[in-house]
Amino acid sequence: MRPTLAAAQVRGGLTQYLTTTYALTDGETRLALERFLGHPETGIFRGPYLRIRTPFHKAGDGWQRELEWRPGFPPYRHQAKAWERLSTLHGPARPTVITTGTGSGKTESLLVPVLDHCRREKARGTRSRDALAISWHGTPSRFLEPLLDG
Repeated sequence: MRPTLAAAQVRGGLTQYLTTTYALTDGETRLALERFLGHPETGIFRGPYLRIRTPFHKAGDGWQRELEWRPGFPPYRHQAKAWERLSTLHGPARPTVITTGTGSGKTESLLVPVLDHCRREKARGTRSRDALAISWHGTPSRFLEPLLDG
């Protein structure tokens, strides 16, 4: 399958569907719809693709309160919400599930609060590797035991 040819077929099919679905009797209105559907720069189709993915929203102010160490990028809203739940700065981390699209920063949603915690533990004199083990309180072994026993 060639993506540009497939995109042209999809564009043609959608254009035909829309023009026949909205069978406009007024000639001027019908031409305006055809221009909108077919114009390469201002029409509904721009380039050989359709973008149907919604953008990830940037976090608002206040996310900085959850961490002592901050990454060098502004987080998306779902990352800031995950950091609020996973940070140990103001109390224990809470169970969290992160489900969002590819390239949205799910890994950073987990790693930033873990690294923040490890930096705090290191400042207290705990070795970073031990800090990570302490923060999990044996969670990995609790998850693995049923898999190994079964």
